[in-house]
Amino acid sequence: MGEISNSQKYGVPLYGAGWVPPSAIRSIFSKEDADSGDDSKAPPPAAEENHVVLAGGGGEGSSGIPNALLVAKFDFEANSLSDRPVARLSTGEDLPYRIAVHPGGEGVICSLPKSCRLYEWAAVEKADDSTLDLRSSERALEHLEDVGQQLSLAFNNEGTLLATGGEDGKLRIFQWPAMELTLNEANAHASVKDLHFSPDGKLLVSVGSGPARVWDVTNSIAIAALQKENDEQFCFCKFSPGRDGNQVLYIIAMKDRGACILKWNTTTWRKMSSKRIVRDAVSAFDVSIDGKLLAVGTIEGNIWVLSSNSMSVQTVVKKAHLGLVTALRFSKDSRYLLSASMDSSARVTQIKDEEKNGLRLWIILLMILLAIAAYFVKNKELLPQQAAPAT
Repeated sequence: MGEISNSQKYGVPLYGAGWVPPSAIRSIFSKEDADSGDDSKAPPPAAEENHVVLAGGGGEGSSGIPNALLVAKFDFEANSLSDRPVARLSTGEDLPYRIAVHPGGEGVICSLPKSCRLYEWAAVEKADDSTLDLRSSERALEHLEDVGQQLSLAFNNEGTLLATGGEDGKLRIFQWPAMELTLNEANAHASVKDLHFSPDGKLLVSVGSGPARVWDVTNSIAIAALQKENDEQFCFCKFSPGRDGNQVLYIIAMKDRGACILKWNTTTWRKMSSKRIVRDAVSAFDVSIDGKLLAVGTIEGNIWVLSSNSMSVQTVVKKAHLGLVTALRFSKDSRYLLSASMDSSARVTQIKDEEKNGLRLWIILLMILLAIAAYFVKNKELLPQQAAPAT
């Protein structure tokens, strides 16, 4: 058994990462019990465990490095990843480059060099336990066959829409699971680098060469083009709930001086702020589900977590990975950050609550001051007495 750690190496360069929805795990093992006809059987430990899914490999050719999807366990209490994957599914000669985990547990969409493929969750019986597994779905995604490399995949929060962005600049939105095409933009960008649905599912943002574009999902039209400055290159984009109840949009832009986080108003589509964060190039970006935290990973393997309210740095993990960070994903409760890297490592970083830590510090200081005041009140004779003026 390997050393318990929140960082593990899994033998293949990793490009995609995501959290397995707990509902998916429970439903798989419930179905397994129903199929066996034994309703009285207690669910296996794996049904209550947390898992992450990873994707990567050596690509096509004779590198000797396999291409695969991996499933690993994560123990929240011990803050540790399993030293070995609990499941491994080969993708043959096809490198799994990007993944999108369905939020309702209906599997994982994987971007391969020429097509996209659906993989479904499964349970595998072992001698003394059952474990979570993945299998290739019998269902073919016909509209995503022979479409070339897709650089970005995303489900909306409800899991009813799937968006894909291609290396060829094509942007597509499908109804899920019917896979009915609702938007098919052939020239969204020269190449679609990133895309993301708004929390309410009504908008989609995409970035590539040129301006960022915002799409009305219901009417399947572009409603805004967010212009970049002369020295900017838009790299990543994420919608987020704002503190005032409105949605905001964050875009990572690379400039000559380093990477900046741009914040946009989603009503007027005006830039609200620009904050320089790191000198290194950013290679991954995510926003917590509650909108309170932003995370960036760099080509140097560093991870930065910032408060979205103040844009102040909350956590820095230097050399979290030895290679560039390829993926970042916050857990559903925003307390943990999953990261993956080309150095074959995955890591889960626990996020400390800055507000609670700050409150605890003030309480401690207040208690110390009260203790000092009580001491001097009780020992008044120790206080220096002022001499009476001479008459």
